Amino acid sequence: MTGTLTFLRVFLRRDRWLYVAFGIGTAILYVSQGWSVDGLYATQAEFDKAAAGMESNAAFVAMAGPARALNTTGGQVAWQATAFGAIVVGLMAMLIVGRHTRTEEETGRDELLRAAPVGRHATTTAALVDAALASVVVGVLVAGSLVAYGLATADSVGLGVGATLSGWFFAGVALLAAQLTSSARATYGLTGAVIGLSYGLRAIGDVSAPALSWLSPIGWYQAMHAFSGLRWWPALLLVGGAVALAAAGYAVFDRRDFGAGVLATRPGPAGAGRGLQSGLGLAWRLQRPAFLGWALGLAVGGLSFGVMGNDVDALVGDSDLSQELILAVGGSVVDAFYAMLVAMLAAIAGGFAISSALRPYAEEEADRLEPLVATALPRSRWLLGHVAVTVLGTVVVLLLAGLGLGTSYALVTGDGSAVVRMTADMASYLPAVLVLSAVARLLHGVAPRASRAAWLGLLVVWVVMMFGEVLRLPQWLQDLSPFEHLALVPAESFDWVPFVALSLLALALSVAGQLAFRRRDIH
Repeated sequence: MTGTLTFLRVFLRRDRWLYVAFGIGTAILYVSQGWSVDGLYATQAEFDKAAAGMESNAAFVAMAGPARALNTTGGQVAWQATAFGAIVVGLMAMLIVGRHTRTEEETGRDELLRAAPVGRHATTTAALVDAALASVVVGVLVAGSLVAYGLATADSVGLGVGATLSGWFFAGVALLAAQLTSSARATYGLTGAVIGLSYGLRAIGDVSAPALSWLSPIGWYQAMHAFSGLRWWPALLLVGGAVALAAAGYAVFDRRDFGAGVLATRPGPAGAGRGLQSGLGLAWRLQRPAFLGWALGLAVGGLSFGVMGNDVDALVGDSDLSQELILAVGGSVVDAFYAMLVAMLAAIAGGFAISSALRPYAEEEADRLEPLVATALPRSRWLLGHVAVTVLGTVVVLLLAGLGLGTSYALVTGDGSAVVRMTADMASYLPAVLVLSAVARLLHGVAPRASRAAWLGLLVVWVVMMFGEVLRLPQWLQDLSPFEHLALVPAESFDWVPFVALSLLALALSVAGQLAFRRRDIH
């Protein structure tokens, strides 16, 4: 263990902003459920009616978890936040462990460190402690925010402890995955698959087979029954699982070759290289995993929200929120709700567009571009391949989100035309999303070191969308969001003028970025 504390200090410094982002973001995820519920229902009778509707909806239960005490603020917080909170803290632990173990080993930096007088387990232990401390920070902020909001102390602490232990469990999963796989990407993929399987087992178990929920760490977290008869013994399952996984990770680490994983890397299929003979083929091969993840996530997100059907009217009722939706968006409560939902899903798709547009910068930064352009592949054609993947991928991601939303809505309401209608509504935001990617491409071409500032564009979109009217932001600031200029379909009629204007703006910014890239030196 020699050198563990030194490595831990370095890791903590590298991850300090990750602590802040995940800690505050997860706390907001929990406490915002209390804010929304308390502001939604004017009377307890209205609250009871909405809770009854939620309890009887199997899709709601599959999405969030077992329905307990849904006619109370605390019960709603526990129901709506625990499953997704466990996923968020699990992803955080995965990133921390993978970053300081398999990524460092894959790049060769870990081997240089091990040439110094440090213990064999120093970096591994420091990474695991780092993830554990990050999970503790998240749990403290979750519990503290709920107590500060006014909810019961014991149950709030229970939610915080469960979130912390969920992070510990998935940190153990990531540590074991780092020993089994040979690359950081495979480590993240395997850990993410375990997180997804945990959510899926819990969803199926809560709807039809309760025994399956006991095979899921997310189910163990929810079995603590916060705000519905708190019990602590399920937390022991999370602790035991975390310890067992960490022990297994150390055992495999001591028995495998350094730099290799237990699962050997297999050669690709014969003839796979033929698809890499063009810039487009190479870009698709590089971006395919990320695209598939975003596409699946947006499709599932659409399916999840569409199951509300027309029950939105009953759930919202005559509350202040329904009146605010009508005043802010127009039309009926259902149309106003789905208009905001479509805009939010499109904004999430903006995350894919920006990350895809920034992939060329990552390749350039990793020194993988220069050997390519030394061949017969021109740099312009290389970049154009990535542009094509970004544009076509954005189109597909948006359409899948709309298709999922419309399909689940149609299954619940029987309105078959909703499939085409909601898919078209989602496609109406294509120019706005492409503007976000074009800004990232322009920054990559003009000032590559400032490329990551493109994420500020997505931040502006979310701030304007969620708080523009509430905070009474100046109109010029709201106009910076490309989403602000498009019609809020289906509550408003589609307008071709801003659609075409934003499309031309996206094209102009993208072309300018590509021309700037052709004329500058490779980093």
